[in-house]
Amino acid sequence: MAKRKRGDIGDAESIAILQQQSRAHPNAAAALQGAPIVIPRKALYRQRAHANPFADHSLVYPPSPDQMDWSQHYPERIPPLGSEEYKKQKEAGTLAKVEIADVGCGFGGLLFFLAPHFPDQLLVGMEIRTSVTQYVVDKVQALRLASRRSSIGGNGDTGKQEGVAGADAAANTADGTGPTAAEAPNEAQINTELVHSAPGVAGSYENVAALRVNAMKFLPNFFHRAQLSKLFFLHPDPHFKKAKSKARIISSTLLAEYAFVLRPGGRLYTITDVHDLHLWMVKHLDAFPLFERIPDDDERLKDDVCVDAVWNATEEGKKVVRNRGDKWFAAYERIKDPEGEDDDEILF
Repeated sequence: MAKRKRGDIGDAESIAILQQQSRAHPNAAAALQGAPIVIPRKALYRQRAHANPFADHSLVYPPSPDQMDWSQHYPERIPPLGSEEYKKQKEAGTLAKVEIADVGCGFGGLLFFLAPHFPDQLLVGMEIRTSVTQYVVDKVQALRLASRRSSIGGNGDTGKQEGVAGADAAANTADGTGPTAAEAPNEAQINTELVHSAPGVAGSYENVAALRVNAMKFLPNFFHRAQLSKLFFLHPDPHFKKAKSKARIISSTLLAEYAFVLRPGGRLYTITDVHDLHLWMVKHLDAFPLFERIPDDDERLKDDVCVDAVWNATEEGKKVVRNRGDKWFAAYERIKDPEGEDDDEILF
């Protein structure tokens, strides 16, 4: 059987796959019958710690940002692509657009922390690993469903999952990709609290979504020029070997793309527990002419809720704290394009 190439999956087929997965999810029955909401657990989503960004993954991506149907991910915020309502909002300039992107979002800790703080803005997590992406998608679905219920009877009941979760959790802990026995109750407690508090959360988690994307290759396929206000690169793969440094998410070439999609005045955040990687990222960002570092003690960062999220909200960051490791942070601002340049000219 011939190997399927990128782009062989058409829009209609990809939408059908999404709809099939949605109908098969246990929370689909919960939505229709009022059954307890199933909270996803990391132990059920086995995945390697990293993925090769240069591999020929079978991904679905739009040819251009104008052909991206965001309504599949934000059904309450964006009308279907090409519909009359879509055209009407686009002509009026009221069409909602994604403004905040977490590249390599992992299990979505940053997204779920920030979603209530930016209820009128759309946040997206972009993750290359299949199971990790699905975890975030399922968690978003659970929180959206919980937010629609006036009473949350039975939410947080994970009894149906425990039989399978026990074996998978043991396997994940052994290979270092899952939570330890001490962490598992904490995860369940956090998720249960999220679901129970969902009805009172601003935005009702309708403003957050996750996509399986290779951002190193296809970021400009999703976003227009100057569309984003915030970009996050939190605990990225360090690619320790010198021969693999070209696979790092921060590089001179990729910074040109990040500057393209990030609007002037927008911010780019990085954090890592690998000091050499921190120095690498700072070196390349400092050398790039369209990014300017914001000093760590700057007043702009003291009032920035994203800084607290970057330090404390991600699962990887929490693991570093548990292991008593160090973290290195840097924030940059996208400066204005040089004066006299044509607005339609790409500066890179």
